[in-house]
Amino acid sequence: MVSRKSGCCGVSTLEATLATLFVLMTAVCVTLIALMATWKSHTDPGPTPPPSPGPQHRPYLIGVGRADITGPPADIPLMGYANPQQTAAGIHTRLYSRAFIIDDGGRRVVFVTADVGMISQRLRLEVLQALQLKYGDLYRQDNVVLSGTHTHSGPAGYFQYTLFMITSKGYIKASIEPLVNGIVKSVDIAHRNMRPGRIYLNRGELDDSSLNRSPHSYLNNPEDERDRYKWNTDKQVLVLKFTDLDGDGIGMLSWFAVHAVSMNYTNQMVSSDNMGYASYLLEQDKNPGALPGQGGFVAGFSSSNLGDVSPNTRGPHCVNTGLPCDYLNSSCPVGGSKMCLASGPGDDMFDSTRIIGHNIYRKAKQLYAGAVEELTGSLHAAHQWVNMTDVTVQINDTHTVSTCKPALGHSFAAGTTDGGGDLNFTQGAVEGDPFWDGIRDALLGQPSNQTQECHHPKPILFSTGEMNWPLPWHPQIVDIQIVTIGSVAVVAVPGEMTTMSGRRLRETVKQELESQGTFRDTQVVIAGLSNVYTHYITTYEEYQVQRYEGASTIYGPHTLSAYLHKYRGLARAIAQDRVSELPVGPQPPFFKQNLFNLVPAAPVDRKPENSSFGDVLQQVYPIYRQGDVVSVTFVAGNPRHSGDIRDKTFITVEIYDNRTETWEVVHTDASWETRFHWLKGSNRQSNATVDWHIPLSASSGSYRIKHFGHYKQMKGLRPVITPYEGTSDVFRVTSSFYYK
Repeated sequence: MVSRKSGCCGVSTLEATLATLFVLMTAVCVTLIALMATWKSHTDPGPTPPPSPGPQHRPYLIGVGRADITGPPADIPLMGYANPQQTAAGIHTRLYSRAFIIDDGGRRVVFVTADVGMISQRLRLEVLQALQLKYGDLYRQDNVVLSGTHTHSGPAGYFQYTLFMITSKGYIKASIEPLVNGIVKSVDIAHRNMRPGRIYLNRGELDDSSLNRSPHSYLNNPEDERDRYKWNTDKQVLVLKFTDLDGDGIGMLSWFAVHAVSMNYTNQMVSSDNMGYASYLLEQDKNPGALPGQGGFVAGFSSSNLGDVSPNTRGPHCVNTGLPCDYLNSSCPVGGSKMCLASGPGDDMFDSTRIIGHNIYRKAKQLYAGAVEELTGSLHAAHQWVNMTDVTVQINDTHTVSTCKPALGHSFAAGTTDGGGDLNFTQGAVEGDPFWDGIRDALLGQPSNQTQECHHPKPILFSTGEMNWPLPWHPQIVDIQIVTIGSVAVVAVPGEMTTMSGRRLRETVKQELESQGTFRDTQVVIAGLSNVYTHYITTYEEYQVQRYEGASTIYGPHTLSAYLHKYRGLARAIAQDRVSELPVGPQPPFFKQNLFNLVPAAPVDRKPENSSFGDVLQQVYPIYRQGDVVSVTFVAGNPRHSGDIRDKTFITVEIYDNRTETWEVVHTDASWETRFHWLKGSNRQSNATVDWHIPLSASSGSYRIKHFGHYKQMKGLRPVITPYEGTSDVFRVTSSFYYK
């Protein structure tokens, strides 16, 4: 018999135990649910990445975008060689802006590399204004870097300072508008495409695509400093590989120090030059089947410390005699500096562009494929505006040095071995010329004693800092900027740093970033031609030689010391996480008056009697082989009448698809294989010639070439612009002329 008491006590004990277990399990479940919710909200912005070897770090948000920035391919001077007579007359390749946006969840940075000679202050200000209207304070002067590839074959006319307006025939709205709109569009596309992803770093050396064009200046640097380096140019290629969480590539960004001057000063076609061709090749690789400028993968090839670095690897010689140039001043006994030219590795400038561009592409592709070092950690962005005419630097316990008002020396007018000047100036001039100084004094005024002393030993040709009509001739306020992506620091430099200047700046920034222990194994890269253009930046020692680069170091012999001081301050603020305490600095001007444009409006178009615009003047042959060149000439209008030509084409090469009985576009004017030549004839008549260099990989079949354009005529007193198109005869491409 079981007593009621004992039975009662047994039941109540069991109930109490179960109740306790229930409470404990409930608490555990609630805790687990809360932890899962917290983990989800903090670390799962999208699909869960697949497992991979090694530790997984929190991904960045990444967006990439590309947009056409090609401006008027007719009548507008090309920017780079400072020759107003070198005006655009066609398209070799189109120009693009490539934008990369990275977000770590708290901060965001944007890097844009654009196929332009350089970013001007006016261009940057207009882009920032447009971004502010669209996005508010999301994209600002501190977290947006704009860098130019330094092609010398893009339309000029996007500057607001007098010196550049003179050589560009003014401030030309038709030139700057496609640049602004295209750069903003590339950011728009990157912004819309942002997704979780990862970034990988790789680096290597490319030693067959660059040459120091001022070795005499380089040798003036201290011997013990030079002995630390194998080469007198930087051969490093640095690559960032962008992937989604599945590991699929979405973009690549690289830096390599070389001038984009494989297309020389005789070229009159818009061209992205060697760096643009490298982008073209990698994007064609990664976007199979897409036409140039299309496809989701974006490959940016950015400039670096290229100030004294040429792609013309055969070096300089006197083109009229074949003899070597004078080593010290790069001139020839007959013809002077103009005859001393360096040549690239190819048979002509197109071939040299192909070879150098392919070399850069091949190395970047190799590094991209092998990139496994993942970037992790926070983003930082530091920026200041600096008055570069008034920077004082303490160089030791007892001495300070200062920058100067801008001025250009006599050797500036000599040009370089990549394109010499027309007058009898030579590089290495440390004394003035009474003839030219007299003309300068009569027309522009004599440099002040203070400016001459400040710039010594530079003999001043143009004292641009003392010339302000109709607007200042050179900028005083410049941007300095550093953005960091994990262990990579991108230093945006407002000009062309020489090899040794870049090395000193990289070393300075690296030391300062790592001094606080917050950065380790930092990779510092120079992004040249960024944000505002201030010509060249040589070392103090190189400046003493006064070759072209030294004569073009506009803020005087201590320019580099001033930049080292200022960038050190930015790096220190980043390392200490005190960027918000940096003074913004004096804002640059945005001129609205006294801008001038010396390019007249394009006149009405005329055509031969009994013809129409688009008619073929020189017809194709009926049959070609791979490797041949097809050429066809059309009655054409002025390409400027086509207005905004972004995302359009003046030409197509089309193949007939027998299965669908339709014509399929295989090439446009953005293709490397095509060349669109515009020839301005007499009596306002012009022609357009299309060349197609048939690649060896071209399919056999039936083809045709089409040309698209616009012409302007007067209807009464009103100009009317009308579209037209022309089509060649059908021709065949075959591997053999013979048939069985």
